[in-house]
Order: sequence, then C-alpha cells, then structure tokens
Amino acid sequence: MRATVLGAGSWGTALAVHLAARHEVRLWSRRAPFAEELETRRENPTYLPGIRFPAGLRVTADAEEALANADLVVLAVPTQALRAVLEGPGTAAFRPGADLVLACKGIEVGTLALPDRIVAETLGSSARARTVALTGPSFARELAEGQPTAVVAAGPEEVARRVQEAFAGGSLRVYRSDDRLGAELCGALKNVVAIAAGVAAGLGFGSNTMAALVTRALAEIARLGTAMGARRDTFMGLAGLGDLVLTCTGNLSRNRRVGQELGRGRRLADVLAGMREVAEGVETTRAAVRLAREHGVEMPIAVEVHGILFEDKDPRRALADLLARPLRAEPEDGTT
Repeated sequence: MRATVLGAGSWGTALAVHLAARHEVRLWSRRAPFAEELETRRENPTYLPGIRFPAGLRVTADAEEALANADLVVLAVPTQALRAVLEGPGTAAFRPGADLVLACKGIEVGTLALPDRIVAETLGSSARARTVALTGPSFARELAEGQPTAVVAAGPEEVARRVQEAFAGGSLRVYRSDDRLGAELCGALKNVVAIAAGVAAGLGFGSNTMAALVTRALAEIARLGTAMGARRDTFMGLAGLGDLVLTCTGNLSRNRRVGQELGRGRRLADVLAGMREVAEGVETTRAAVRLAREHGVEMPIAVEVHGILFEDKDPRRALADLLARPLRAEPEDGTT
C-alpha cells in the first residue's frame, strides 16, 4: 500500500513512522525548509525528537508529489486549517477511490463543521463516503516508541475495515466502529475537558476533583452527542472514555498543559505564544458552546472553560459556579 500523511506535527509524524514499518509512506509538510530538514535528518527534531524514520518513509513539501497514487491519505493537520489544506495547491492529485483517514480532532469554529463535513465540502460527497475517523487514547510519542496502544477506526463498514487492517500491527491494536459522528465528537470535545482538567491541576486540586470532572464531563459530552445523533455506547469506549481519561490525566496532553498554566495564573495569549503545536481544545471550546446552545443541551463544564479562555473569568470563580449549580439526580432522567 502507498500511504500519504498530510501534516508533519507530532501526531502526523508518529502515524507516518508507524505506517512506514509495513507500507510505502510520504509525509507532507507545507513548509519546504522543514520538509527538507526532516528528509535529511531522518527524524522530526522539532515535534518528535529521537524517533528515527524507517527506510520506507519520505518527506516532501510538494502536495502533488505526496498524493500521487496514494491508496490511503491521512489528514493530520489542525481542524481549523483542514479546509485550507484540502483546497490548496496540489490537492487535485487525490486519487479517486483513495481512503481518507481523519487524524485531526476538532470542530471548525466558523461553520461548526466536523472534519468529515469539511471533506465533503472540499473534496465531494464521494470522498466523504470513503472517510474514516481514527481516534482514541493515543499520545504521539508513545505510539512512535512502540508502546501498546488501542484506537478506533470509525466510518462506513468496508472503509473502516480497510483502514483497520492498514494501521493494525506491531504495538497498535485498531478496533472498528460505524459511528463516525460519535467518534469525531469524542475526539473534539475531550480536548475542551482536558483544558478544564489542567486548570484543576494548576489550582492544586487532586484525585477527587479529577475523577468528578472526568465523570461529569463524559455525561455532558454524551448528552450533546446523542442529541446530534451519535450512539451512546461510543462515548463509553476508547473514542470517548478512553481518550478522555488519557487527555485529562496524561502529562503529554497539550490541552491539559494549557489549562494547567491558566490555573497557575498565566494569560491565554502568553501560554499559546510559547507552544509549538496547536492545542485544538481552545478553538473547539467556542464551537462546543455554540453547538450546545443550538441543540438545547446543558454543557456546564464547557461553558466555564469558555469563560476562563475568552471572558477573563477567574478559574476559582468558574469552579465555584460549577459547584453551586442546582442539585440533581444521577443518572439524569435515566439517560446520562
């Protein structure tokens, strides 16, 4: 199989390294000098230092060259940049019939579109029909180092099966699902919660707080997801609970790191200015709050994260407001 990975950040690089153990892989970066550096050094010193590239991995900044004759295309660019990449030069080289893998986790702020809808609006409905979301609890470095990892390939049955077989192997176990909507929502919304988890850690709170946060966040994510048509059981699996636990507790989480710095009193602009990669949860928080309003769903944790990020709300005040909400039963109306 010939595979292409669009996006040479840590996650795109890790997926390219993993795939290149069994397939011919091209890794694309939009920056020519950076692509040349990776190709020459045979590692990504900026985002994944110390991970050597297999012989079957080549790096290029030429999208047409990267996409030529690709059977599988992995989209590993930030969600807010996905539309521009798919409309950019060279993308006419997408091979009709190539399977597309969404390795980005977010919601486009201006349109509230999930990545599969962005694919449909840029490459057409036939491309969307061949699109699978690859998601689950997986840090890039640990995957690249060969640590045992499990993820989900969610999409149309036959396409999901092909993607599952393409990625499975070595230390990576891939499960299959037909709930692409639920998987995409899980991947996007867990980043919002990870910011909240980081804030709690930055404020000095411990395990009681984290357990409560993760549990109640899962309830509100599932509440929105089912209102939008996703399956409830998706939120209890690797794409939902698994990724939520990892991103809220793991020290490699960029979104958790953002929240942690905010909890310690730093301003958002200063935190983001010091980061090399995008923390998708920041912009996704805007979209999550809007989606919740559109669907008439309560998402109090997301609302408070929005207040901290964009309304200059004091993190301790946000926590106090969460604790002061009206008391209720669990599960709520037998649903969440």
